[in-house]
Amino acid sequence: MRLRRLFISFFSASVCICTQYPAIAQDTADYPSKPVRIIVAQATGGGTDIQARLFSAKLSENLGRQFLVENRIGAGNTIGFGYVAKAAPDGYTLAAITPSFTFSPALYRNLPYDPVKDFAPISNVTQAPYLLLINPALPAKSVREWVALAKTRPGQLNAGVGGAGSFTHLAMAWLADLTNVEIAYIPYKGTGPVLVDLMAGQLHMTFGNVLSSLPYVKNGKMRALATSMHTRSAILPELPTIAEAGVTGYDLNTWHGWAAPAGTSPAIVSKMSLELAKVVRSPSISEQLAADGGEPVGSTPDEFRKLILSEIARWRKVVSKSRITVE
Repeated sequence: MRLRRLFISFFSASVCICTQYPAIAQDTADYPSKPVRIIVAQATGGGTDIQARLFSAKLSENLGRQFLVENRIGAGNTIGFGYVAKAAPDGYTLAAITPSFTFSPALYRNLPYDPVKDFAPISNVTQAPYLLLINPALPAKSVREWVALAKTRPGQLNAGVGGAGSFTHLAMAWLADLTNVEIAYIPYKGTGPVLVDLMAGQLHMTFGNVLSSLPYVKNGKMRALATSMHTRSAILPELPTIAEAGVTGYDLNTWHGWAAPAGTSPAIVSKMSLELAKVVRSPSISEQLAADGGEPVGSTPDEFRKLILSEIARWRKVVSKSRITVE
């Protein structure tokens, strides 16, 4: 009788668990069984959107189910991220996330989501360096010379940034803090006009991505001093990194990752992580990334979570020390 009662209790508990947590009980071998939405918090045609569509098309091909990109923009990307945070944790609504996901907590007091508690990281799919760019008329040929020049002109050298609180703004503020120099920041509504004014001599410096700025570096209209990552760029192996140039600890890249709502089955998260790694390391995709200066990553969920946590902590310090605010 005792064994019978134990069996009944165990069976009842099992039924309860499966009822309360259907995602865990789900057979992930059948996932996905319907279209999957990838929410992009940026506008159509931007880098995040382009990569999300590229990977979604390949996933659709590999898995035989549609992966559809949906753009939900506004409020510094928080609208799109907030939407995914409140979505059902069933694996059918995912988010394409970028560094703004990790620095928004430092800039906005009342986010409609918690980037740590409300999301399950899937994979950091790709990464790409930024270039530290200056106008060629500036008498500096290296990062060390740029630092020395900036210290002789405190607050006189200006940097064009893609809006107050943007990634390029924070990247420059972090560099200024580590080198102990004072820079004047000029916010723009986008990075395109920044490059135009840099070439025209209206700006002294900026950070630019490889794809948009490399042609102007090659024709001499702007000078690249270094790359932002801790390792040299495969497309510009002759260019030193900022850390190599003497700014110890500086390591920055623009990355593209995917995340799910918190509570999504770990089995689904793991499966999507593996599938994304297959996609990004396929020859056709990796070749396209390389042409744009990007590199495949395909990290595990745990590796991606550690990256997110470390960047949130770093950006909180940078924003606090630099007193960066957004309206």
